[in-house]
Amino acid sequence: MRPGTCSVLVLLLMLRRSNGDGDSVTQKEGLVTLTEGLPVMLNCTYQTIYSNAFLFWYVHYLNESPRLLLKSSTDNKRTEHQGFHATLHKSSSSFHLQKSSAQLSDSALYYCALS
Repeated sequence: MRPGTCSVLVLLLMLRRSNGDGDSVTQKEGLVTLTEGLPVMLNCTYQTIYSNAFLFWYVHYLNESPRLLLKSSTDNKRTEHQGFHATLHKSSSSFHLQKSSAQLSDSALYYCALS
């Protein structure tokens, strides 16, 4: 590692959840290791039979309870919180979490949910 650089460890729960009605959420990443200061994108795709579904991103820091990071039900509207952003794209059934500059404090478990 070069002097002045620091790795950021981002843990991401890899899951495909279904409620039995054909609704599901898929995250493709497992363990993601990044260099501090570089951009990050965590993918989330979904399937649902409902047109008014809500998509959520939760973050779970070590020794803390999970908490809501972002949510949306509005197509093509960017939502932002704590430097993270995501845009719900109903045409591609995606709600990818992004941040322009990852920080060591971002190390956590991230998961996408559908309601």
